[in-house]
Amino acid sequence: MAVRTQFEGNNEIGVFSNLTNAYCLVGIGGSENFYSLFESELADQIPVVHASIAGCRIVGNLSVGNRHGLLIRRVEERLSALGNVIVCNDYVALVHPDLDRETEDILADTLKVEVFRHTLADNLLVGSYSCLSNQGGLVHPKTTSQDLDELSSLLQVPLVAGTVNRGSDVLGAGLVVNDWCAFAGLDTTSTELNVIESIFKLRD
Repeated sequence: MAVRTQFEGNNEIGVFSNLTNAYCLVGIGGSENFYSLFESELADQIPVVHASIAGCRIVGNLSVGNRHGLLIRRVEERLSALGNVIVCNDYVALVHPDLDRETEDILADTLKVEVFRHTLADNLLVGSYSCLSNQGGLVHPKTTSQDLDELSSLLQVPLVAGTVNRGSDVLGAGLVVNDWCAFAGLDTTSTELNVIESIFKLRD
């Protein structure tokens, strides 16, 4: 199911959390409500880890991971906010076209994914403008149907163009998802939640 929440009044919950099928990172310093919601939905199945990266709470922007592993900002990578430039599930990753080749190799080795360089509706920040699980994916609302078809066959999951937080196209910031659960910003409308639950197959 999909659940609405906020991090200290902020709807961009994907900035402060990173959810996979094996673990969930949650930025330190959020209200207890934010943690307890994640823990009540997830703790029976996966660990929910309170974390910071280099003293920052924006663990979602600075990391990318799946059930195989976790990558955190590497100083050698010019595009340091990995969560903004990479989106992945347990099998494939879409990355910013200019991502360093060495980072791509580390990504493929650590997360055991096939890596594709791509843009979304001419946006380079694929991690900001999409959300992906093993069940499906939500991408930038201006993605053309031709691009949707091409990307869907590349990633081997169904995709739909959509929004979160009442019309926001910054999906990676407003939504975190794994194969059985999703958390979206509090402003997300019931129509948007329906699309999320449908494409990620979260209905019971």
